[in-house]
Amino acid sequence: MVAAGLVTPAGAAAPVDDPPEVIVNGDFSAGTAPWWSTANSPVAVVDGRLCADVPAGTANPWDAIVGQNGLALVAGEAYTLSYTATSTAPVTIRANVQMATEPWSTELSTVQPVGTTAERVTETFTAGADHTAAQLAFQIGGSAEALTFCVDDVSLRGGTAPPPYEPDTGSPVRVNQVGYLTHGPKGGTFVTDETGPLPWTLDSADGTRLAGGTTTPASVDTPSRQNVHTFDFSAVTTPGEGYTVTVAGQRSEPFAIGDDLYASLRTDALAYFYHNRSGIEIDADIVGERYARPAGHVGVSPNQGDNDVPCQPGVCDYRLDAAGGWYDAGDHGKYVVNGGIAVAQLMSTFERTLYEETADAGPLGDGRLRLPEHGNATPDILDEARWELEFLMRMQVPAGKPLAGMAHHKLHDKAWTGLPTRPDRDPQPRELHPPTTAATLNLAATAAQCARLFQVYDADFAAQCRSAARTAWTAAKAHPAVLADPQDGTGGGAYPDDDVRDEFYWAAAELFLTTGEDAYRQEVLRSPLHGDTDAVFPRGGMSWGAVAGLGALNLATVPSRLSADQLTTVRGMVTEAADGYAADSAGAAYGLPYAPGDGHYVWGSNSQVANNMVVLGTAHDLTGRTVYRDAALRGLDYLLGRNALNQSYVTGYGERDARNQHHRFWANQLDPALPNPAPGSLAGGPNDAIQDPVAQAKLKGCAPSMCYIDDIESWATNEITINWNAPLVWVASYVDDLGSGAPRKAQCEVSYTSQRWGGGFTTHVVVKNTGASAIQPWKLDWTFADQQRVTDPWGAEVRQSGPRVTAEALSWNARLAPGGTVRFGFNGRSTGLVNDPKVFRLNDRACGTPAQR
Repeated sequence: MVAAGLVTPAGAAAPVDDPPEVIVNGDFSAGTAPWWSTANSPVAVVDGRLCADVPAGTANPWDAIVGQNGLALVAGEAYTLSYTATSTAPVTIRANVQMATEPWSTELSTVQPVGTTAERVTETFTAGADHTAAQLAFQIGGSAEALTFCVDDVSLRGGTAPPPYEPDTGSPVRVNQVGYLTHGPKGGTFVTDETGPLPWTLDSADGTRLAGGTTTPASVDTPSRQNVHTFDFSAVTTPGEGYTVTVAGQRSEPFAIGDDLYASLRTDALAYFYHNRSGIEIDADIVGERYARPAGHVGVSPNQGDNDVPCQPGVCDYRLDAAGGWYDAGDHGKYVVNGGIAVAQLMSTFERTLYEETADAGPLGDGRLRLPEHGNATPDILDEARWELEFLMRMQVPAGKPLAGMAHHKLHDKAWTGLPTRPDRDPQPRELHPPTTAATLNLAATAAQCARLFQVYDADFAAQCRSAARTAWTAAKAHPAVLADPQDGTGGGAYPDDDVRDEFYWAAAELFLTTGEDAYRQEVLRSPLHGDTDAVFPRGGMSWGAVAGLGALNLATVPSRLSADQLTTVRGMVTEAADGYAADSAGAAYGLPYAPGDGHYVWGSNSQVANNMVVLGTAHDLTGRTVYRDAALRGLDYLLGRNALNQSYVTGYGERDARNQHHRFWANQLDPALPNPAPGSLAGGPNDAIQDPVAQAKLKGCAPSMCYIDDIESWATNEITINWNAPLVWVASYVDDLGSGAPRKAQCEVSYTSQRWGGGFTTHVVVKNTGASAIQPWKLDWTFADQQRVTDPWGAEVRQSGPRVTAEALSWNARLAPGGTVRFGFNGRSTGLVNDPKVFRLNDRACGTPAQR
């Protein structure tokens, strides 16, 4: 109920003893968050005011709205709303304090004329009901004219000061809320003030005690400032669901023990990229009705489209068709430096299956993932990568233009997109931002990797990638220090990077691996980063601004013309980095392989954890040492609940999963008609810089690993991005490939040797049964990573479809006895750089290869 209304000159003094402030960022000093607007009226901060451009011809006041959600009101308490507003054309607005959902019941509803003269408006009311998430809505539509409405110094004061924010951390017993591999490490953490050991039990779903012991006091965990104990139940190897651990009467969230716990995470983490495609309808038959949506930024009103995008004024005199690609994060921007690391890690997830015998390509193959490109004989994960690769190549400066061959750094809206806004409802102009050396080298690296992976599936596309990579490399060498402007952050992140030595290293590595040319190898060897583990693999982890490790990981695992000593150096960097991450994990009360040198958790810290897990997994692939596997698995425990907040950071996984990550159209917290983020979306995680207003209001003074809140407005702690989900894809694939976690003894061994001449080869294959029982009949499968074609076989029936080859027994050699061998061979043709296959499966089981490493 309105008690009084008052208009005073702008700038009038506020009372000395102000009651508590309910509005966050009412002076807009922190940008637009957590303010939102309807899609037809995008907002930006101009001269310290929040300004919305309202189109002509809106029929009703509520056809255009600027507002803020999440306001807490107490029934019976008095509140005062005040603000200063102007409009370039006269308009009568409504200022409502109301429910944020139907039936939109109001606590305050006022009508106020607004013109070009700034006036201070003050309204008071008494709340008639308790609210935990009310809404302030400035309804600014209803004018025949287009106008710009601006508001400043918004305040809603009243009630009593809210108690300090205390995160709901649930049980003090912290475990991986999804589960543990049957023969993997199993541990947890208990938060307590006690300093002596405490009893713990592991119980089945029906309450049966299966194991027990006492905790190990670990003193104060520095990142969380919590006094903690640890416990270990690795000896339990009985598969099941609904297990819990109880410590001193406190029970954990339930979890499973089993062999196949992460197959769905691999698929869901990859589905994230299809969900976030630009320029294509997201099909309900693939993702479900709730997540389906029309294509975004294809030039259909109100979109202005990405198929004919101009540069920012003064940047260029041309327009580009830059359609497609992935929306980077919570906004509708598309960034080459984020897309680069993301698409590279997707491609590397697939490339691992070509050279690591424990990796299974099946779940990544044609027809296996949730995307539309099925039945084209190309692995689905490469189809997804191609959607981004084509966009990256479209960002290349055309021949004949200044900086030809370089890549534009980014493309996004002219101003920040309102939250929430579905991509197809975004009316803002789109702009290309200047080319940079970093973006150009991202293009060179990813296009080079594309060329070698697609050569066996689409030779024309591979050739396009190879050409783009060479052109980009040449352009970057000619313009080695064209850097992104740190101030270019209106409408999208700036992503500045003042050291591009790591991008040069990565690009040279990929071009060398693809072409075999010594000039690129020399670029790798001459790099000041080569051999410097700390420079290539920062302790805090790889990121979009630290990408040398991407090149080193592929140099260590993809066959190449490195000498034996050079390969030893590269692999030594990988294992040395992994040693450090494993030591960090072993020494951490929560087991995570992340210990930044300055102790600060950064924006996207969860992705840093995941990237360190990629290094650990690769080191395990190279050496078979379980210390690396165990540290990687403990990192997954951390992401899925064994952490200071008892929080699973992956949507849809665990009892206490993140559900309100910052995103423009997965925005159920702001609009119940919209969905929560899809399963498999990784939240950025603790960030003790807490740059956004919501985090600043609630998390001030937080311990580094506690600086997180599952709120859609907390973009500094709860964003989701393509380059954070990409390492999750790699990790989920690696962990799913581990099966039970037990070391696998191969039941077969393959010796594969080739003699080569110009354009052809003769190959001899020896298959040995190293198991205890006969194999009859036998079938051997492998995949060529290059342009090899089998012609004349003997000793087996050999068939080839694309790069996949199957050799099957003949009638006279169908039985392969224990310890026995079978021999066959074939002639073939080859073009370009040729490498022998490294991964073989006998009757769908992985074989060892004695000369593999």
